[in-house]
This record gives sequence, structure tokens and C-alpha cells, in this order.
Amino acid sequence: MSRKVLLIEPNYKNKFPPIGLMKMATYFRMRGDDVIFFKGELKEFLLDWLTSLCINKFVAIDDTINWRLRGDKIKQYIKRGQKSDFSAIGLYESQYEVLLYPWIDQYRKEFKTGNLSDSSKFDFVGVTTLFTFYWDITIKTIEFAKTLVKDINRLQVGGVLASIQPEEIYEATGIKPHCGTLHSKGDIDSDNNEIIDNLPLDYSILDEIDYVYPDNNAYFSYTTRGCIRNCAFCAVKTLEPNYIDYIPLKERIARTRRLYGEQQNLLLMDNNVMASQQFMQIIQDIKDCGFKEGDKYIETNQYDLAIRNLRLHINDRAYTRKAFKLLQTLTEMKRFSEDERTEIYTTRDKFGLLSLDTCTREALIKSYHIFAPYFTKRYSGSKGKRRIIDFNQGVDARLFTNEIVKALSEVAIRPLRIAFDDIKTQPQYLNAIELSINNGLKDFSNYLLYNFQDKPEDLYERMRINVDLCEQYNVNIYSFPMKYHPIRGEHSHDRDYIGKYWNRKYIRAVQAILNATKGKIGRGKSFFEKAFGKNIEEYKELLIMPETFILYRFFFEYIGYTDAWREEMKQLSVAEMEELQPLIFQNDFNNIESLTTNKKLLHILSYYKNYRYEIIDSTSELYRRKKEFDALTLK
Repeated sequence: MSRKVLLIEPNYKNKFPPIGLMKMATYFRMRGDDVIFFKGELKEFLLDWLTSLCINKFVAIDDTINWRLRGDKIKQYIKRGQKSDFSAIGLYESQYEVLLYPWIDQYRKEFKTGNLSDSSKFDFVGVTTLFTFYWDITIKTIEFAKTLVKDINRLQVGGVLASIQPEEIYEATGIKPHCGTLHSKGDIDSDNNEIIDNLPLDYSILDEIDYVYPDNNAYFSYTTRGCIRNCAFCAVKTLEPNYIDYIPLKERIARTRRLYGEQQNLLLMDNNVMASQQFMQIIQDIKDCGFKEGDKYIETNQYDLAIRNLRLHINDRAYTRKAFKLLQTLTEMKRFSEDERTEIYTTRDKFGLLSLDTCTREALIKSYHIFAPYFTKRYSGSKGKRRIIDFNQGVDARLFTNEIVKALSEVAIRPLRIAFDDIKTQPQYLNAIELSINNGLKDFSNYLLYNFQDKPEDLYERMRINVDLCEQYNVNIYSFPMKYHPIRGEHSHDRDYIGKYWNRKYIRAVQAILNATKGKIGRGKSFFEKAFGKNIEEYKELLIMPETFILYRFFFEYIGYTDAWREEMKQLSVAEMEELQPLIFQNDFNNIESLTTNKKLLHILSYYKNYRYEIIDSTSELYRRKKEFDALTLK
């Protein structure tokens, strides 16, 4: 007997799909279970789930009425419970009204109270977790999941946070998490020897939800596991304690291509791929999968794929949604004439395909021959798009050799992400960049960890090195400063950690500057110097500059506030500066008068108030000056 399985990702923002849940979905489908994936508002999921159960009950009792057409009305009653909503459903039209009413009343009560009957619960619920600073939303999701599972022992919590802080999760929820990957026999079912971590991903579950992952049109995989390093800030040793030298790639990609269509890019999540003694074989696998430099991507006819998978019963829920969304796009495409778009709309109406609530697998398959020519036209004539292979976790500059870089240059890698977390690794980093440039690579990226054991000056130096390298070699290097957050202990559940050499004002200043640069620093010496300063001295001044002077840099320079602040700071004695700096470093200017009795310092601190409200207040002088400045800027 098939089981009802629910896989949940908490509703935080993230770039990549939950690879662990995608493997679990493959496992459960192999066992013939009914799998649902969800990411979104938990209350909305419960409402949709109970509505679907109610509709299924109604269909089983009386299939002479198309209850799915009334799904929105059924949902409204379950949600609100009002008489007008109940009357709109039209139960009186069925000769079995007396049998229907108790069911909708039951589901209404379950939604209202949150107490689900066993028939409404799932046989297995899996919850993934990510960063430790998503603690609150993760715990809320786990608590919600507890109400959805028949047997609490069949609720499995795993992922990054669960592996790093299992005791904390157990203390907060009473659920003992699974630590690390699902790499052992019987990790889910004692009667099954399948190694779940070795299974291919089920990409279909991504079409079950409204959330769109930024990096979604890609193959996701590993060619190695673990890392040979043991960096203090990193969780890899906990998540993947053993370094696995080689994981075959080609069959995984081939299976994904067969089931889910061609993907444009290849994102490899290896934590230290260059440490592999089989690195050259990995590069050959990448080439064989269609990711040599210059290879092109031709998009699969997504409608043909969706209908084929509906016929094969490969996740009816997902491919019904996918086909419906694809049909919606047809009437928006300018390549079709007005008559064609009218015909498309009329046909959708005829088959009940104008609403997801009434869109059925059977209607989609039955109408396929009508819509297929439109999709053939839509997907024809493509010249192909450039492909990208991305070692997304970065590569280790300390392991670069000319042979390795020559191999990298033969695949469509763009950008090459090279870790530059510590200024002490500058010689190895520069060598890695030089070797890469000599082998024809021109696009680079790296995360610059700060707020760990580094000093603020170290961050500036690393950013400056990249900007200068861009100028010197005519290449692109995009730097992404990344604030360190501890994965254990105090502040692991929030974003408030301050490193030994940092303070709240410095952190906030860097973030304010990065807001203007969209979180990255690329080519452009003059832009960088304006953003972060021409030298360390200017950079340090920016770090203690009032925040609104940073955010509205040119405006406050135009009206003279910045120069006035700067001049007053210069007039301070050493003792006065020693008194002022700790007050600035706290970065709390809500009650300036309470900070000091020194009138000279109080006047300087007045520059640190939040001017943003005055800037948008049409009655203020700053508002008038801002309008004046904007007009000059436009000219």
C-alpha cells in the first residue's frame, strides 16, 4: 500500500533547490509512494491539502458533479466557515447531500483547530534545514510538521542546521534530527537497502511550488564529497566528514535529461573538487555531459515533456501545474497572431484549462494534439544558448597547477570561483589568478569572508587586489563580501555576531556601501574608490561616517553636511576622539542626548541621526534640497 509522504522546505529565501529532499522524493517514488513537496506559507498548505481531501471525498461519493470546478468555493468555506460560502458550494444539487455535509464540516473543523484526524495526516514527513540564522522559521516549520504526521517517529529532520545543532533542535522540538547525509542502508526504512544519497534528483518536485529558485535551470550534482581542509568557520567536516574522491556524473545527467529534459547549466556543489586525485576524469565527465567550452543548450519542448510525464504518471501534481502555466504563456506570446491567441483561449475554456482548480490531467492529455503545434512553433528555430559549468562552492587556490587550470579552461566554466577568505593566502590566490589568465580564463568570482578573525583593513586589501587585477589583466573579477556568522553558540541563531576586530558601525557601513553596489564589487577602479575609498585612510573614514551620508553620498556632499562633519571630526583632540569612537561603534543613535554630556561631541553625534524621514517629508528643508539636487543630477 502506497504511503502519503510530505517533504517540506521552510519558507526562507535561498538560491538552490533542496538537493536532499529531491533525492528523498526519488526514493519514495521508487517505492510507489505518493509524494508532495511544499515550500511556502504553512497555513496555506494546510488549507489546500484539506480542500483536496474534501474534493476527493466528494468525487468518491458522487461523481456526477464536477466538484473540482467548485474547488475555490469549497476552499473558501473550509477557511472561513460562513453560511454564504457553504451555500455557494451547492451541496443540495447532489442526491447524496446528507453524506457530503459531514466531510466538509470535518475538514472545516480540522483547519480551524489544527487538530487533524489520522486520515488527513501523512505517513512520513521530511523537513530540511539550512543556515543556523534561519532558526526561528525552521523551528516553526518543524512544529507545524509534527501536527501533520501520523506517527511522530516518522518525522525526519535533516540538512545543515540539523547536522550542526542536533541537540538544540531536539531541546526545542523534541525531534531528534538526522545528522549528515543519507548515506547508510535503512536511513528511512529498515526494510530497504537503498543508499539515498547515491540516488538521482527528482526535479519534478520544483514544479509543485510557486517559489522559483534563482538557479533553477541547471543540473545539480556532486563529483566529490567532503574537503581535505578543516577551516574553523566551515561546517563541511560535520556534514561530510569523509573525503570521497570521485562520484560518477554522466549517468546522473543522462537520467535527468531523459526524465526532466535538457538543463542549460551544470552546478557542481563540491566543497573541494581540486583535491581529488581523479580531477582529470571529473573534467572529462563534464565534457562528455555536453559542457565543453563553446557547447550550446537547446531547450526541450517543455509542453511535450509535461504531457509525456503525465501519461507516464510521473508526478501528476507537478506536471499538471507545469502544463497549465505553459498554456498561460501562449496567449502572452507576440509570435502568435490575435486569431491564434483567441483560438488558444477558446480551446482552454472548452477543456476547463483556464483555472488551475479545474485543470485536470485527463483534459490536458485529451487536448494535447490541439496545443502541440503551438508549442512546436514556440520552441522551433532556437540557435542555442551558451552553457555554463559552475563549481559553485569555489575552488582552492592552494591546489592550482598549470595542468589543472589547463583542464578547467577546456570546459564552459564561467565564472571560476576562487576562495579568498584570508589575506594570508594572497600569494596562492595571485598565483591561481595568474595561472588561470595564462590559460585563457577571464571571468572570476569569489566570496570574501569578513567579520571572522580578519581586520577591517584586510577586507579592503582583498577587494583592492581584485579591482587592481581587473585593471592589470583586463579580466572580470566579481567579489562578494560575505559576513561571517557562527554556526554554533551565541548568535548562531541570528545575524548579530561581531568579530574581534569589528564593531556594529563598521559592519553596518560595509553593508550600506554594498547596498549601492548590489552586494558585489566588479571592474571599475574609480567606482570602487568612490564606494570604499582610494586608500585605507579613506576607507576607515567611510566606516565611521554617518550611515545616511553613505547611502546618499552625493547629496550630502552637495549640501555640505559631509564636509561639515569631516571638519568637526578633525578638530577633536585625541582624548575627545577616544571618548567619541566607542559611542559611534555602538551604532545606536536613537537617543543621542543620553550618550554624553560633552556638547562638542553631541553636535557631531547629531550628524548620525536618521535623515531618511526628513528626505521624504515634503514639508522639510532636506526634502526641498533633495528635489533641487535631483533636478541638477538629471540635467
